[in-house]
Parts: sequence; C-alpha cells; structure tokens
Amino acid sequence: MLNLKEKRIRRSLKTRIKIAELNIIRLSIHRTNSHIYAQLIDDKNNKILTCASTLEPDVRKSFTTGGNVAAAAFIGKRIAEKGKDCGITNIAFDRSGYKYHGRIRALAEAARENGLKF
Repeated sequence: MLNLKEKRIRRSLKTRIKIAELNIIRLSIHRTNSHIYAQLIDDKNNKILTCASTLEPDVRKSFTTGGNVAAAAFIGKRIAEKGKDCGITNIAFDRSGYKYHGRIRALAEAARENGLKF
C-alpha cells in the first residue's frame, strides 16, 4: 500500500513524462510547510534556467512566513518576471503531484497574470 508521499511522487512522474513528450520548458513547483520554490527547467538540455523561492533575501524581508498564499502569489509574479527576462513565455506547469488549490493555485494564477502562458 502506498503512503501519501509515494502517491504524490507517482502522480508527478506521470506529469513529467507527458511534459517531456511536449518538449517544452516546465515550471516546477515544490512546497514545504515553511517555504515555496519555483524553477523554470529546460529538460532538453538538463538545465535550470531561473528560479525563485521564499528563501531569497528580498522575499524574506517582505514576508514573515513563506508558507502562505500571499507569499506563493509573490513567487509566481517573481518567476514570471524572471522568465520574461530570459525570453520565456510558453511553459508547461508541473505541480509536482500536489493538488491544484491553495498555494499552488495562487502561484500559477500569479504567473499567468504576469505573462507566462501555460
């Protein structure tokens, strides 16, 4: 019997296989209770193009905790701006097996509003 973490990892692998078939840059999300992380990854060349997280010094000054919806929305905006600086507009959203609600949803919507197209 699979536990919750194994189920999430299984879901994430299915998503990553599909994104690999599309051959497109992916926005990968990871969350913990205290922080949220976002990366734009080019799987074709195995490179991380840019990243944003609540651990960055600029962000830590703005928020007391990185584990809330407001911080996730800020990271979504920040990753969209960094992506546009790199010339990236079209991406695939990899939610890493997490449900699409709460912080994950806030990050995705903020990224869409600031110029990334899923």
